[in-house]
Amino acid sequence: MAADRIGSHHEYHRIFPGARSALIWKTQCGYSDHFHFADLCYCFPTTRHANLNFVQLEFLKNHPFAVEAFFEQSLVLTYAVPKTSIRHLLPGCLEPDLLNDQWAFIAAAFVQTKKLRPRGFPAFMGNDFFLIGFRLFVRYRTSTGKNLRGLYILRSETDKRKMSVLGNIFTHYNYVYTDISFTTKEGQTTLLSKKSSIAVIADISQAPASLPNGSPFNDWKEARRYAGPLPFTFTYNAKRREVLIIEGVRENWIPRPVQVSKQEIGFINDLRLPGLVPANAFIIENIPYYWKKGIIDKWNP
Repeated sequence: MAADRIGSHHEYHRIFPGARSALIWKTQCGYSDHFHFADLCYCFPTTRHANLNFVQLEFLKNHPFAVEAFFEQSLVLTYAVPKTSIRHLLPGCLEPDLLNDQWAFIAAAFVQTKKLRPRGFPAFMGNDFFLIGFRLFVRYRTSTGKNLRGLYILRSETDKRKMSVLGNIFTHYNYVYTDISFTTKEGQTTLLSKKSSIAVIADISQAPASLPNGSPFNDWKEARRYAGPLPFTFTYNAKRREVLIIEGVRENWIPRPVQVSKQEIGFINDLRLPGLVPANAFIIENIPYYWKKGIIDKWNP
């Protein structure tokens, strides 16, 4: 354990050569979820002598520049839940995206991400990592009356410590580091994580896949509407009554239904959502993707 901590400390200094705060080291090792202003000053030397505070540095989390990546593979498991079971997970500005005014949806996405970087930067500067994202399907009515459909991120997990650190500096997506084992053999994908209590087995071959038993969807055509892409991601700032809107742009989004024989997901289980049932599962492959610069919208209740 001590050796792991020392290794993590050295890794952080490699990521941010100027960083020397124990709080940053603790954050990267999983002991804390928040950075202090002094830590950011060491990470970004230009801020050391500036008269700034965390409110002013909030812009770092607000997606101040476009970002691009390549999704090598993304396996998504979607669950349906009665709408009354998830209201407590959403801020007041967001409404669940419903099927038949009854079913809301929560999804777990397992994504092999390649070359994540600021848009326009060369690919060799990008980061490769595995991402697990937990999100709710939602709708938001903007201050100008537009009704947008998208995602609300509950939690993000990654197999790279560097990504967990940078993710929490530049996003509101609650990144944590975890162990992830991902293997594909003879058309079967297996995902395992001891720390996150995950065990997923999916048949990703070209064999026809049926909807899970108990799914509220009548057929794949109806389920396809909830297989994305959902173009927007929303984050709510309660103090300012502002909604951060990030638009994603993708190519070749062709989801293919898959059969899942095992799906144990610790985060989903821990939510203890009454009436939760598997709704659909699909895979997408080889998707160029980028996110536009974030836009702030004032919410008027």
